[in-house]
Amino acid sequence: MTYSLLVGIVLHDKGEVITKAAVEAGSFGGTVLMGRGLSSSRFAAALGIESSKDVVYILTDDEKKQTIFNAIVSATQNEKQHFGCLFCVDAGFMIKTGTISGGDSDMEQNRGHELITVIVNRGYADDAMAAARKAGASGGTAINARGTAREDDAKFFGMHIVPEKELLLIVVEKEKKQEVLEAIRTLDCLSEPGSGIAYSSPVSDFTLLGKKN
Repeated sequence: MTYSLLVGIVLHDKGEVITKAAVEAGSFGGTVLMGRGLSSSRFAAALGIESSKDVVYILTDDEKKQTIFNAIVSATQNEKQHFGCLFCVDAGFMIKTGTISGGDSDMEQNRGHELITVIVNRGYADDAMAAARKAGASGGTAINARGTAREDDAKFFGMHIVPEKELLLIVVEKEKKQEVLEAIRTLDCLSEPGSGIAYSSPVSDFTLLGKKN
């Protein structure tokens, strides 16, 4: 059996709209993280009024994926415009209650987007987003996180490990992926060893949530 991770990024305190619809459609449940939207407006960013976001992770087997996906879209169709977005990422294996299940997925439908994940030291997500936007990205969501390296790891590798991190999620059209990754790679704040990583994952079935007009 193969699995998919459904990721919904919506307005803060609206994550329950997604999780409720998903559970009613047969999902195992979900995890809601709090993030912040990085505005395309420099004026809004300067004033510190960028919007809070709920980031919802729902893991499901592929047999139920489309039913759950459709249920979420239906549950949000009357929400305001720019309510959020929803997309899927392949999850090759799932570990649950001590068992491992899953395998390779050959799904190729609707793969017009890529998820770029950037993990940087706290305070640099805005710099990474600014570089990504210049390369064609429209926006992203930052989540506070922490590193797990130990003090002796830092000494062994000869680098300064900063425990406070930010995880930045950016969904871009597939043809823009390489240019966005290159723009992030060349940032001064990522020039030191241990200062951050970035990687991309293909996503399927990307859609905007909320009223269409």
